[in-house]
Amino acid sequence: MNLTDMLLAAGASGTQSSATAIITMVAWVVGCVLIMYLLMVKPQKKQQRELENMLSSIEVGDSVLTTGGFYGVIIDINDEVVIVEFGNNKNCRIPMKKGAIVEVEKASDGIETESK
Repeated sequence: MNLTDMLLAAGASGTQSSATAIITMVAWVVGCVLIMYLLMVKPQKKQQRELENMLSSIEVGDSVLTTGGFYGVIIDINDEVVIVEFGNNKNCRIPMKKGAIVEVEKASDGIETESK
């Protein structure tokens, strides 16, 4: 039995107002779910996509900002680990995950890309 048959049966038995109430309730629930998707899920997916694009485009020599607030220069890149050199001391090289990078400034362009 489809929705049209249910509405016709409800109208024939004199309970059309209850069928209208059910349809209105379903419409409100669908509307609320749609609004929640548009306000919460879609922007988060867009931000995640931008972060993934930024992390996949990093190269040796790029200046980065880490989640800890440290600025450094990338000197080596592996699959999920980058080695970052901090400060003027050439002996301060720390391996870290790519996910700890929040900002990249390209060495060639000087264009800054933010994930926030």
